[in-house]
Amino acid sequence: MMKKKSIPASKPFLILFLCQIISALDVPLDSKLLEELSQPPTITHQSPKDYIVDPRENIVIQCEAKGKPPPSFSWTRNGTHFDIDKDAQVTMKPNSGTLVINIMNGGKAEAYEGVYQCTARNERGAAISNNIVIRPSRSPLWTKEKLEPHQVREGDSLVLHCRPPVGLPPPIIFWMDNAFQRLPQSERVSQGLNGDLYFSNVQPEDTREDYICYARFNHTQTIQQKQPISVKVFSMDSLNDTIAANLSDTDIYGAKPVTERQPVLLTPTGSTSTKVELRGNVLLLECIAAGLPTPVIRWIKEGGELPANRTFFENFKKTLKIIDVSEADSGNYKCIARNTMGSVHHVISVTVKAAPYWITAPRNLVLSPGEDGTLICRANGNPKPSISWLANGVPIAIAPEDPSRKVDGDTIIFSHVQERSSAVYQCNASNEYGYLLANAFVNVLAEPPRILTPANKLYQVIADSPALLDCAYFGSPKPEIEWFKGVKGSILRGNEYVFHDNGTLEIPVAQKDSTGTYTCVARNELGKIQNEVHLEIKDPTMIIKQPEYKVVQRYGQVSFECIIKHDSTLLPTVIWLKDNDELPDDERFLVGKDNLTIMNVTDKDDGTYTCIVNTTLDSVSASAVLTVVAAPPTPAIIYARPNPPFDLELTGQLERTIDLSWIPGDENNSPITHFVIEYEDGLHEPGVWHYQTEVPGTQTTVQLKLSPYVNYSFRVVAVNKIGRSQPSEPSEQYLTKSASPDENPANVQGIGSEPDNLVITWESLKGFQSNGPGLQYKVSWRQKDVDDEWTSVIVANVSKYIVSGTPTFVPYEIKVQALNDLGYAPEPSEVIGHSGEDLPMVAPGNVQVHVINSTLAKVHWDPVPLKTVRGHLQGYKVYYWKVQSLSRRSRRHVEKKILTFRGNKTFGMLPGLEPYSSYKLNVRVVNGKGEGPASPDKVFKTPEGVPSSPSYLKITNPTLDSLTLEWGSPTHPNGVLTSYILKFQPINNTHELGPLVEIRIPANESSLILKNLNYSTRYKFYFNAQTSVGSGSQITEEAVTIMDEAMASRQVDIATQGWFIGLMCAVALLILILLIVCFIRRNKGGKYPVKEKEDAHADPEIQPMKEDDGTFGEYSDAEDHKPLKKGSRTPSDRTVKKEDSDDSLVDYGEGVNGQFNEDGSFIGQYSGKKEKEPAEGNESSEAPSPVNAMNSFV
Repeated sequence: MMKKKSIPASKPFLILFLCQIISALDVPLDSKLLEELSQPPTITHQSPKDYIVDPRENIVIQCEAKGKPPPSFSWTRNGTHFDIDKDAQVTMKPNSGTLVINIMNGGKAEAYEGVYQCTARNERGAAISNNIVIRPSRSPLWTKEKLEPHQVREGDSLVLHCRPPVGLPPPIIFWMDNAFQRLPQSERVSQGLNGDLYFSNVQPEDTREDYICYARFNHTQTIQQKQPISVKVFSMDSLNDTIAANLSDTDIYGAKPVTERQPVLLTPTGSTSTKVELRGNVLLLECIAAGLPTPVIRWIKEGGELPANRTFFENFKKTLKIIDVSEADSGNYKCIARNTMGSVHHVISVTVKAAPYWITAPRNLVLSPGEDGTLICRANGNPKPSISWLANGVPIAIAPEDPSRKVDGDTIIFSHVQERSSAVYQCNASNEYGYLLANAFVNVLAEPPRILTPANKLYQVIADSPALLDCAYFGSPKPEIEWFKGVKGSILRGNEYVFHDNGTLEIPVAQKDSTGTYTCVARNELGKIQNEVHLEIKDPTMIIKQPEYKVVQRYGQVSFECIIKHDSTLLPTVIWLKDNDELPDDERFLVGKDNLTIMNVTDKDDGTYTCIVNTTLDSVSASAVLTVVAAPPTPAIIYARPNPPFDLELTGQLERTIDLSWIPGDENNSPITHFVIEYEDGLHEPGVWHYQTEVPGTQTTVQLKLSPYVNYSFRVVAVNKIGRSQPSEPSEQYLTKSASPDENPANVQGIGSEPDNLVITWESLKGFQSNGPGLQYKVSWRQKDVDDEWTSVIVANVSKYIVSGTPTFVPYEIKVQALNDLGYAPEPSEVIGHSGEDLPMVAPGNVQVHVINSTLAKVHWDPVPLKTVRGHLQGYKVYYWKVQSLSRRSRRHVEKKILTFRGNKTFGMLPGLEPYSSYKLNVRVVNGKGEGPASPDKVFKTPEGVPSSPSYLKITNPTLDSLTLEWGSPTHPNGVLTSYILKFQPINNTHELGPLVEIRIPANESSLILKNLNYSTRYKFYFNAQTSVGSGSQITEEAVTIMDEAMASRQVDIATQGWFIGLMCAVALLILILLIVCFIRRNKGGKYPVKEKEDAHADPEIQPMKEDDGTFGEYSDAEDHKPLKKGSRTPSDRTVKKEDSDDSLVDYGEGVNGQFNEDGSFIGQYSGKKEKEPAEGNESSEAPSPVNAMNSFV
């Protein structure tokens, strides 16, 4: 056994690591840049490997390539140089490698059969195409043969052989009769895969002389016909009659009746057979059996199940079809034919081989001088394919040596490349079933940095929105990008910025202070370049006064306001909508600068009105509803809906038009605005009235358009501003003649419901649209971009047709044409539909995660090839979940989160991550059918963050000079705790804070005794935890040290002193006496200044009643002549609130607000405690109340 040459273990890992980091040098798709950079050739288009051409047309062998400088082209034919200059029939297109072989001017296609290969070459290397095998299509005639009639007894089996001529490609076989009608097939009679027609048992109705096999050659668009085959079936009754006529009455005669028999396989023969199929192809297995009654076929897979979603049964279950086969589909498949007499089976041993297919195709490599890289070419197949390398189209073993290159099986390793190392490498993977050829270039470039974003580009963003500043760049080696703000600003860093790999600077939440000039600097070892862009932050547009709900009477006027505030540099436009549509084109609607006015409002104006304000950067809107109500009617006039029209008459009857006239009914004081004409189709929808047209109220005759094959009746409705009249009596009926349809079905669609079908739907024509009896639909379809004929079917009474056996998710051209007994509708337009979607086949590759900060990460992935999506690409789903916290190492229940990114996006942000945690994620592609397989789980970790606040802080065991603090660690440490920070300060009686003391405590501590504190002092504590990132949020608490017992004993409780108790009793007695005096004086009826004011204002409405009237007298107070103050809110029952209990009696007078009942009586109200006011004028200030005196004494 040979040993492979090995390399040191550290070297490949180093190379792969460098490859991942360095070799991903992408060239931006900038047209100016691409014109300047040198690039080896790349084949962009070529003809298929097996190219069958029409021998009647010119042969075009395509070969297109790009490169800088533009490549030149050459060809080989059958392995040798093909000199096109020596063949007058062969030309090459300008600036292209495509060959055109002129067959239509005398050339013969057979002379140009062979294997062709194209080479595109420039100074940087040479790319080659696949081997293109050119073969002319062939459609030979049937060989002449003498066909004997088939005479078969009823119930026997029969096989009619087709044996079509061998064509290229093989023909499509079908059986028809002399009238070009397909022969009906069933479980009893069907066509095999080889084209033969099989009868499980014949019946008398099978007798005919025109069984004709046809072979259709699609490439040449010709159909060959075999000579008709005659079949005569002898029934038992006719056979007995024939025998009886030729025998005497004494002879015993009689043919045996039709006897039932158990199944026998007609194809395949024997009990076992084998079949080899290639991976990805369609596997077709067939079993056709003879027998009476007709056998039923059933399929099973020995030792397994038939693959779900890929298994189909065709030809009345005689054919088993498995699509997209793989090696797992290998095995024994058994078909069982069974009827009431018994069963028979056949086992087909299936082996699935595989032509080479890519695992990793080599990709173009752009490197800088001195860098390393790899080209990897990995393929699989059955048998395992061999890998060979070529350099510039020459086997690498004999190609010019390159010291930077080393071949190791399916990998080429490049070390310290130089510019002369640029070349195009070809990887060939081949086995006995085919080959794969891929070109991949190595382009070594030494380019100083270039910034592709235009200089001084201006970005305008609304405040609090994201701002994205571009800095598209290129250079080799890949430049480093830095951003600066301002002319002499420092480099931008921190969580408030996001730096994208493509050079873009993102400010997630732009503020006013974000305005300014930003400089992008790109540098590599070959140079440095910078570019300035400008950012302006604009104020958001706001509607500061929105339109409001309005109710207005009919014929009135209403106005909606929409006052806006916007950035002074932005020009707003205001648009008004009604019910989300444009305003009616009516002069009654007046749009002002900041309002909408509707004049002479009608019922039609009822609805929702929306004000939309647009600027170049943002848009806002506000809506309000308008409700229109009826105005109160004038009593002298009664308005009502009009009376119905009458005396309808039909004149001028033609095939497509008729004249209708009528006499209007009474208007009922409101002019008729218009008439509505309705019709009834008594043939298709009796009793259902449809809108036909409307005419002005001054018109009483109209010419109506008619449709064919409708039994018309008409009626007229009059309309005024009040409403609609009752319908008139129907007119006489008028039946129009039939005609072919005028229109085709609308809304034609083609959407597959399963991976192997195409569901064609349409909107059926209504009865009157049929234009005649026998309405049907001709449904036609063909695969788009494939040279194929239309397939058509005619259906009736349905609006859907399902096409089975289609490839998965391919476009189809579809059309549906209406027809009836009189002919077809006009040719319909074609629509594009797609056959059914299937789940995506592959998972996104190259999933990478870039952790931006402790709570945010960005995930990248490579898009999947569109052909593997097998449906409409809807986007990608990222599943991610937390595995464990790195600080606690404890696993918990995994709660997966899902983010969906629409469209062909290849990156996304993962927000809301927990700091210092381990996460996993995978990515899946999504189409209309569902999700594809998941990519391998990607593990990433978030860095440390600041911790949450400690879970609790308790202060216990207070003494004269110490306090004990206990705390719990943060619920979310978000990293490794490094310490706790305790800050505290004293608080005096006026709530002023003393000096702040700070203590740092080790992270493993959970309690602390603070000593040397002041006694009887309140302290405020601030406590938080720290990680290496910084301090977390703090928790606060307050506590008091206890009082010194000696000092406490010196405190005298004044409330227990005898002199104080006696003083309080004396004050209380004095207050009681004063209250009694006030009560007596008030009952004497002293005058208040209110009375003087009443006398001054001779208003009878507010004069109090006199004593001689038997009512209350005037209020007065001999000691209080101050005017009453306004504004009191004291209750009118003269109750004194708790907070007013210390007011003086004088204050009662000054604080009272004068209020009067309807009869003029005064309601005295006590005010709250108020500040003393200085004396006004010559009035002396009042003496303080005893209560206040007592308070002052205390």
